[in-house]
Amino acid sequence: RFGGTIALDGASIEVAPGEVHALVGQNGAGKSTLIKALTGFIRKDAGDVQFLGTPFEVHSPKAAQSAGISTIYQEINLVPTLSVTENICLGRETRRYGMLNWAAMHAEAERLLLRFNMKIDVRRKLSDFSTASQQMIAIARAIGFSSRLVIMDEPTSSLDDREAAVLFDVIRGLKSDGSSVVFVSHKLDELYEVCDRVTIMRDGKTIRACDMAEIDKLTLVSTMLGREIN
Repeated sequence: RFGGTIALDGASIEVAPGEVHALVGQNGAGKSTLIKALTGFIRKDAGDVQFLGTPFEVHSPKAAQSAGISTIYQEINLVPTLSVTENICLGRETRRYGMLNWAAMHAEAERLLLRFNMKIDVRRKLSDFSTASQQMIAIARAIGFSSRLVIMDEPTSSLDDREAAVLFDVIRGLKSDGSSVVFVSHKLDELYEVCDRVTIMRDGKTIRACDMAEIDKLTLVSTMLGREIN
């Protein structure tokens, strides 16, 4: 609740290990609130969370990240005045003899970005690069935490088709490694290309959860809207 407004009302989502799970709904359906409650961005006032089979509660995104949950937001949440390496390694810097090990961190940043077919000078400031490149760098940073669950909120909003295809390959790699992905997108073609299951929300409630193969696009949109469409 936010004052007298009920943002989530009996909403739920269940994600299996090694699964790519779509989370869909109109703006205001409750998707962002559900994600923020899961990752400690806001404190939930009801309900339970289980992660890796045990009760789970955190009170900050940093604590969630330390526990194995990384979130990639549509708005790029990096530091433009820092280098690419500093952004990717921020909060998990490598040290040697008490000093920052820049050689190791540059190598780590380059290794992660190669998964996205990006060969750039990681010593340059983040602001030197395009919005699309910054989004890929943000995704590489999140993956670098070796998280068991990666939440992607509209990750392709700044990407062209080629860049999106590279991202989907990375998502499939995460899946094969046993990590799970929650994928939020309004682009239905993307959902059917990369997701295994879907949870549909409307008015703060979970309306339906099923395999992507069990629901066609028209039914999915009708369920989101709460009315038949033609």
